[in-house]
Amino acid sequence: MAQRPSPVRGMRDVLPDAAERRQRLEATIHHEFSRFGYRPIQTPALEDLRFLESGQGGDNEKLIFKTLRRGISLNEATDVASLADAGLRFDLTVPLARFYATNAPELPSPFRAVQIGPVWRAERPQRGRYRQFTQCDIDILGEASLLAEIELLSAGSRALAAVGLEEFTIRLNHRRLLTGLLTACGFADETHAHTLIVVDKLDKIGVEGIERELAEAGHSQSAITTLAKVLAQAEAATTPDQLAQVLPSGMDGEPLEELRTIASAVVLPETAPKARLVMDLSLVRGMGYYTGPIFEVAAPGLGSSIAGGGRYDEMIGRIGGQPTPACGFSIGFERLAEVLTPASEQREQRVALLWRSDQGLTQIAEHADRLRAQGYVVETVHVAGKGKGVYKRLATAGFDLVAQALDEAAPRPLSP
Repeated sequence: MAQRPSPVRGMRDVLPDAAERRQRLEATIHHEFSRFGYRPIQTPALEDLRFLESGQGGDNEKLIFKTLRRGISLNEATDVASLADAGLRFDLTVPLARFYATNAPELPSPFRAVQIGPVWRAERPQRGRYRQFTQCDIDILGEASLLAEIELLSAGSRALAAVGLEEFTIRLNHRRLLTGLLTACGFADETHAHTLIVVDKLDKIGVEGIERELAEAGHSQSAITTLAKVLAQAEAATTPDQLAQVLPSGMDGEPLEELRTIASAVVLPETAPKARLVMDLSLVRGMGYYTGPIFEVAAPGLGSSIAGGGRYDEMIGRIGGQPTPACGFSIGFERLAEVLTPASEQREQRVALLWRSDQGLTQIAEHADRLRAQGYVVETVHVAGKGKGVYKRLATAGFDLVAQALDEAAPRPLSP
């Protein structure tokens, strides 16, 4: 017996029940974002490698699925760069920046965009981690004020509450606050990128692990000791005022003041009574394109973060567009789709319209159409012979009601 074919490793098929559930979840999120004025856009799955490998995507740039140049002869290739000129997008932010650089003259400013679609990363597949997955992003382009961060966090919170999350925590930090801290501790500017990568591991390896890794990298021991002390004290600093008490003196106060403004202005939804916003000095986010406030959202029982984002003011200018302030918020759609059902979900009832071979097909089609006009989802189901076991099969298939073709009685509950 031949082995059943399977999807490419790291990819998956989505069966009808799960696909319908994902569509309802997406519709709920999209509806909440549309109430804030976000307009849908679509970008290609493939982007030019010049943009994908611009140095702003962090480690994700190492995970790009690259495509061969059209008409390329492998015998003529001299290196990887000569083989490929495009790749599958690894997130929706870089494509959005390219989209805006291309289409800015036809777009309003500020421009609010929502995009929900698949992205691809050549990761090592494991439970809950796929090579193709869906991201759900909202972004504001052209808004330099903190209103962008405030609105994104308010809209994102509304969407998370709408899909049924009553408890979640928004963690807030600032990239300029982090680089200012490293400078105040004694780290040279050229070491900041590596140092932040290590700091980002704090929740996994603890303060002692941070000290050990930085020492192995050859950083100044006095700088390491000062940073470790601040990180340890900051674990309990969940408000801007508390954070101010543990930061070294002489640091630029503007980033902290921006965090204070955001924290005081974000409107959390009443339907999520346990939602809260806290400062987190250890939050780094791995993408190299962030330039200002950054944030992540976590919820009990959902593992790692379920949403995140921040300000990336320099990206559009770097890829060839006009310098444009930009800020975004991304929901981890896959994690939500696996564990949540939209709170506002109203699934239409499914009716099995049973018909037999001796009945007229025209009349059967007309009967089904009348039921659809009444708001039902209707499937015609052929019954042969005595129809033994048909009700059990319908129940297994997820039907709610059953009706007999050419019988004008209302559909009745399915009783196997």
